[in-house]
Amino acid sequence: MPVPTKLLVVIPAFNEALRIRGVVEAVRGQVAADVLVVDDGSLDATAAEAWAGGAIVATHPVNLGYGSALQTGYRYALRHAYDAVLQLDADGQHDPASIPPLLAALAGHDVVVGSRFLHPGSYKPPLSRRLGMTLFGAVASHLSGQRLTDPTSGFQAISRRALEFYAHDRWPHDYPDADVLAMVARSGMKLTEVPVRMLGSPGGKSMHGGVLRPLYYVFRMTLALALVPLRNERP
Repeated sequence: MPVPTKLLVVIPAFNEALRIRGVVEAVRGQVAADVLVVDDGSLDATAAEAWAGGAIVATHPVNLGYGSALQTGYRYALRHAYDAVLQLDADGQHDPASIPPLLAALAGHDVVVGSRFLHPGSYKPPLSRRLGMTLFGAVASHLSGQRLTDPTSGFQAISRRALEFYAHDRWPHDYPDADVLAMVARSGMKLTEVPVRMLGSPGGKSMHGGVLRPLYYVFRMTLALALVPLRNERP
């Protein structure tokens, strides 16, 4: 596909009032596109700050989860006839300066994943998380038939063809990560990774935080990856 002419930037956000305006403004400084912030039931002024930064804001009345927030963005993009979506997190870890290579790679692919492990100067997560990423990356690579170095990256560019796949009810509403990328590759769509720079964690709460969530994530992703070979996914 050609480089998208009508692009929507989707940013899922939960209680990010201190950072979201800066993220929106930084994104708008890198790419001429509409920015949609999906406020996933925040209890602070996330929606107001996103609006002040120049974003369109969609608000969930309650917290539905990271995957649901993303899918709200995907369905908005389809409904409003966008050619593609660029997604990134609201906490400021995704460097907007890495947006151009993501979009450039979309010219020949359906999904482009920004990999922090392909960028030599990028932030490295704690060892425990890196071990989990390596394990799930190995499984996802085997299932997809290609090497995936950062299967948990939320920094992605997505074609309209892939959006139609993502907007389906099959989409996981909690953690859409390695299992989704494996399904994308197995469906016949073109998937690739490009190096992106990740910044250090600014601290505070995030959509991925919590005490029990890491344990749930490991269980959830292990089960989801085990089920991938049993599915016959087509876009």
